[in-house]
Amino acid sequence: MPVFYIVMILLIVVIVFVDLVISVENVGAFDFFKSLIGKNENFNINYIVFQVRLPRVFTAILVGAGLSVAGLLLQTLFHNPLAGPFVLGISSGASLGVAVFIMAAGAGMGISPFFTAGGQVLAALIGSGLVFILVLLFSWKLNDTVSLLIIGIMIGSLASSVVSILQYFANPETVHKFVIWSLGSLSSTSWVHLKFIFPVFALSLLLLIFILKPLDIMLMGEVHARVSGVNVRLVRILMIIIASLLAGTLTAFTGPIGFIGMTVPHLARLITRSISHRVIVPGVIVTGSLLMLICDIISQMPGRASVLPINAVTALFGAPVVVGFIVRNRKTKII
Repeated sequence: MPVFYIVMILLIVVIVFVDLVISVENVGAFDFFKSLIGKNENFNINYIVFQVRLPRVFTAILVGAGLSVAGLLLQTLFHNPLAGPFVLGISSGASLGVAVFIMAAGAGMGISPFFTAGGQVLAALIGSGLVFILVLLFSWKLNDTVSLLIIGIMIGSLASSVVSILQYFANPETVHKFVIWSLGSLSSTSWVHLKFIFPVFALSLLLLIFILKPLDIMLMGEVHARVSGVNVRLVRILMIIIASLLAGTLTAFTGPIGFIGMTVPHLARLITRSISHRVIVPGVIVTGSLLMLICDIISQMPGRASVLPINAVTALFGAPVVVGFIVRNRKTKII
């Protein structure tokens, strides 16, 4: 198994360099390498490498790893192989926050001068945070994960319906801004944003370490977990907190990115041939990071001055994988 992680890390290093080199500025691989080792005196190339390309690459790694971990936790929580970061409505809450902010700015309600990426991020964090608190309250009251799943889906549907109503009454320019955000992007983050994203990611992984063993026990069902002495309610709440922190924060900065959280846990189980979270968690981190970097490379369409929406590329990978996995294992219980 260590060989697998070594190979994946080496692949990530190679793909990171490829991702750095591919850009619309037509900067050569040699110039990029010189900048990385501090031997390039060209200010423009150094700026591209350190202020544009590197933040995008690190964002791709954190998004791939974070959404994959969130998807894994939710699949374990709900015993549902189709669960993902969107299932609790956290991402829909972030979308609602951004929609309200953009529509209000477009309507000239006094905040248009502050219409910046930072305002969108704050609005997304507030929206996802409110939904997170609501889901957390329900999770404390309910012992049934199926009911919690249904409530999460209904909260997401409610948020989506409000977004649709706001779009109906908004002007075309405002709707266009929201649609662009909803397509997802890795290029809108900077080092300032990463200083916020990385601590949240690290804190989430730290919390996850403390519940790895209970998670393996919960794969056998909540009744078995209770008999084994696991505090099911506490573990469930921690799972929701971790998944919500990751999904809400990443969605706030990059927009909603689909399929990564749902697909990568299946790929990691298939590659590692294990269901133990001590093996699967590192597996989804490296697999999710690698897949997101590959999607980022494809989205940039080398040689053309345009970038595909990242959601379009993740769907190209994710949808066939999920369909193939379901067909292949239709009679096999996933988790």
